Order: sequence, then structure tokens, then C-alpha cells
Amino acid sequence: MTLDLIDKKLLALLQKDSKKTTKELSLKLNLSVTAVYERIKKLEREGIIDKYVVLLNKAKVEKGFVVFCHLKLIQHTKEFVTKFESEVVLLKEVLECYHVSGDNDYILKIVVKDMEAYREFLVTKLTTLQHIGSTQSTFMISEVKNTTVVEV
Repeated sequence: MTLDLIDKKLLALLQKDSKKTTKELSLKLNLSVTAVYERIKKLEREGIIDKYVVLLNKAKVEKGFVVFCHLKLIQHTKEFVTKFESEVVLLKEVLECYHVSGDNDYILKIVVKDMEAYREFLVTKLTTLQHIGSTQSTFMISEVKNTTVVEV
């Protein structure tokens, strides 16, 4: 699907605030409410709009300690990769997990309450997963940029 300028503007508005009504969006885009509704439905059907979510303030829900964990597997067989990935997706503390190239095999973004909670997570959950060779943890000092907006 090719996105036109109006689709791109609509996506930018929705990424900033997905709770905007079709009426509010129609006023900003100079379109009818029906036209905006139909465009949104088409973007959803095409899979361009994947889902709608609420973003929480991590500090206010006691999950403000952010860790980036670089992880290596002991081997790179399909079996080991598949097993690790099926286990790591079940860990609620892991918000993001990326299979990467370079010195490490995976980078995980983990959120917990504090250092003590991270140690507990590391000892009782992460390092108990099969096929992990090593981990290296990097702790966030401050958040410089955090956005969910994808420019189209």
C-alpha cells in the first residue's frame, strides 16, 4: 500500500495521541469524519496500524530501573536459538529482546524496581534459561530520548 500525504499526517497525529476522536482528526486534516474513519480502518486492515497501547510512566509504577542486558548463547544452533527465544518472551521484566549481530547474540531491555530486584531477576530467572553462555548488564543513567513515533 502506498501512503499519501493525508495518510502520513493521519499516522503522525495518531502516533502522538491515539485517543483523538475521528471528529478531532477530521478537523485537523480537513476531511469528513467518515473519510477519516475509512482511512483508519484501511490502515488497520493493511497492518500499517499494528495496535493501540497505553504507555506507562515506569517510575510511577516502580519499574524505573532500566537495564540493557547483552547476552551470548553457548551455541548458535537452531535448537538453542528457538529454545532461548521461546523462554525469554515469557519473562515479564523483559520489555524488548533483539537478536543481533556482532559480539553478542541478543540485547534485552529489562525494567524492574531497583538494583536488588534486578539481581533477583538475574539469579532466579534469566540465568536459569537454557543455553546462555554469558551476560553483560548496562544500567541506564538517564533517558535522553524515548519515542514510539515512526516517521513515514
